[in-house]
Amino acid sequence: MLKVNMCEAKTQLSKLVERVLAGESVIIAKFGMPVVRLVPTSIEHRQRRPGLFEGKIRMAPDFDQTREEISSGFERE
Repeated sequence: MLKVNMCEAKTQLSKLVERVLAGESVIIAKFGMPVVRLVPTSIEHRQRRPGLFEGKIRMAPDFDQTREEISSGFERE
């Protein structure tokens, strides 16, 4: 287990993260007292599955047409 002070953790964060990802335990201390432990996240990233909403979303036939009262607001007079 590696114990580092807050100031050292600020300057060496990238290296500390690498060590944690390699399996080492890292504790950060403030004024010599342990305050936090760096741990790898437990969130698993799943592969996206395309087509999940296929057939569930409907687009209006005039979706890409802009109404005159909206487009006239963007024109100079």
